Amino acid sequence: MSAAFALDERLRADSVPVLDLPLCAVRLMNDARYAWLLLVPRRAGLVEVADLDPAAQATLWRECALAAAALRSVAPCDKLNLGALGNIVRQLHLHVVARRVGDAAWPRPVWGCGHAEPYAEPALSVRLEALRQAFAAPPD
Repeated sequence: MSAAFALDERLRADSVPVLDLPLCAVRLMNDARYAWLLLVPRRAGLVEVADLDPAAQATLWRECALAAAALRSVAPCDKLNLGALGNIVRQLHLHVVARRVGDAAWPRPVWGCGHAEPYAEPALSVRLEALRQAFAAPPD
């Protein structure tokens, strides 16, 4: 019997749940400086995209495209960054970050740039609801 999926504690501490897609848990990074989603496949023991079978890889990329579209609809951006680094948190997760020219890290990567500025209420609730509605909206 395989181990049950458990979200890495660092991902849990740094992000807020948005919703679950068929493969991935979608989470909002709790850093109001950026519109930033995480997609975490809900399968135990994954480290690399290559650890998924081909069908699950295809699902992951479809879900990434859905997340990107949802994020852009609520946070228009100049560039959308995608990343699956895993140097600190080994659990497989994809970052989807809406970047704006002049944001806190521009043009550098967001990782390791300054300190996170957690969302305040009601901004967090507003962002989460907008994202949930964007995911529920039919694609154009």
